[in-house]
Amino acid sequence: MKKIPMRSCVVTKEKCDKRDLIRIVRTPENNVEIDLTGKKNGRGAYIKRDIAVVDKAMKSKVLDKHLEVEVPYTIYEELKSIINN
Repeated sequence: MKKIPMRSCVVTKEKCDKRDLIRIVRTPENNVEIDLTGKKNGRGAYIKRDIAVVDKAMKSKVLDKHLEVEVPYTIYEELKSIINN
């Protein structure tokens, strides 16, 4: 059986299976993107697939701090859309 890598959510700090998280990336061009493949180049941060966690991340600006760039509001909206589908 293949072992699933564990990652930490930057909001809750809990260790989760990589498939239970969404990766957000700051590309070398300083753009912020959602990386559903987990393979995009750049500085990454993982966030739990949970609307409450996304809301908390938006209020605390934890992604801004971790990625060292301002995360646009549209990224949070896109995260919520991915979680709801």
